[in-house]
Amino acid sequence: MRAAHASFLTRRRSVPVHGRQRGALALMGVLLILGTSPVYMHHLFALGNAQLLAGVDHLGALCVIALHLLLQPVHRFFHVIILAGVMYAVWDRLRAWRSLREALSLLEQRTPRSRDSFWRACREAGVDPRRVRVVGGLPNPAFTVGLVIPRIYLAEELGRRLSAEQLRALVKHEGAHVRRHDPLRLCLLRLLAYTLFWIPALRRLEDDVRDEAEMLADDVAADGEPLVLASAILALADWHSALSAPALAVGFQRDDLLERRIRRLAGEDMPARSHVTRRSMVGAALALGLVWSSGVLMAHPLPNVAHAVAATTHCQHEGHFALGHLFCLGSPFSHSRHGECPHRVK
Repeated sequence: MRAAHASFLTRRRSVPVHGRQRGALALMGVLLILGTSPVYMHHLFALGNAQLLAGVDHLGALCVIALHLLLQPVHRFFHVIILAGVMYAVWDRLRAWRSLREALSLLEQRTPRSRDSFWRACREAGVDPRRVRVVGGLPNPAFTVGLVIPRIYLAEELGRRLSAEQLRALVKHEGAHVRRHDPLRLCLLRLLAYTLFWIPALRRLEDDVRDEAEMLADDVAADGEPLVLASAILALADWHSALSAPALAVGFQRDDLLERRIRRLAGEDMPARSHVTRRSMVGAALALGLVWSSGVLMAHPLPNVAHAVAATTHCQHEGHFALGHLFCLGSPFSHSRHGECPHRVK
């Protein structure tokens, strides 16, 4: 046990933060900003009478006006799916809140009684017993829930299945979730991932952050007694066929992390694994590139609005599609070039 403890502490010093997960969280924020701001930002320029790209007709060989017309329907489509994503995300969180409230209202709850095993575990773990509810018939042996005031819910059966040391380690784990406000953080991340549901990489990044929250809580609870926490996890591995925690809750028992958590606590160097795949990141990059290009180009003022608004016209070229004027000065792959852009207003 001493060897495992020493190995665990050495690993914590060498890898104090799960770099990939923290990087994933930062990337999620960047993707969120890149994914939404261009869709609405150009409207702010219009309100302030500022015109982005004003006077710019070409970017290299590309005609900006033709690009504007080509990407106009794409930009409007992003307006629709972002608003739909907001409504979907809010509905999902409200549904989860209602489901959790109804489920907990059906169960008999109590606070730890003075001097009982739960009360002692809370005191020894540094957790306020008033933040704890002891409940019978929980789907998960322990979980933390609450966006503003997080509370810990413990199954009544834990007092019989776990030793005093194991129960203390479990409560200490949940106490780490309370101090870090993990239910609120993860709820907001889920809200953002569902808002941008058309970028699957965000949902995968949210799963990475959820895994990181469990690893960090394990590190706090295992300080000084990693094998005690490992034994508590194993003792509860078959809990009611390993049912998941309710929505909006951060559950203690997770089958998908069982082996990884045990091996980490036993002293093995377990590299962080990401749910993000190369395919999902490529898809995210393509989607964000399309959002940005369409959003920026919508801020470009058309030189002749009276003629440019029709989808079948391109500037002053009646009856022609914008695609036919994408290289209105001549193809960059051809030596023959026109001398003047036919879209310029004189």
